[in-house]
Amino acid sequence: MSHAEPAEYPRPNATVIAAHNDAFRRFACLGIAPDQAIQGRLVVTQSLIEAGDGFVMEAVQATGAFDTFEPDNDPEGWHDFGAVTIRGETVFWKVDLYEADSDFRYGAEAPDNPETTMRVLTVMMAHDW
Repeated sequence: MSHAEPAEYPRPNATVIAAHNDAFRRFACLGIAPDQAIQGRLVVTQSLIEAGDGFVMEAVQATGAFDTFEPDNDPEGWHDFGAVTIRGETVFWKVDLYEADSDFRYGAEAPDNPETTMRVLTVMMAHDW
């Protein structure tokens, strides 16, 4: 009895995913329009809102400006997670990728395709993680 070898699926292009994640993050947080449309939503947690006057704006702007990606904090090279410090508090941000027509139920099958991928950028206090 022989078993068929599992199908080899092509790895998504990390460089393309990183470029789309960066472009969406800069658009959502800083208002810098990307070269092409990128679907997505920006979400902030309740505890971030409760942090006080102007904190959300500072955290969102710092998230948009983040560019310190290294192998330790970006092992896949997707630019999908980061941490910033606002007023002595650690704030995390995370980009999750979903199939655009799945109502956020399924991960993106082709995360390097902006036409079929919906990004959700969540900005949160580190203790929310």
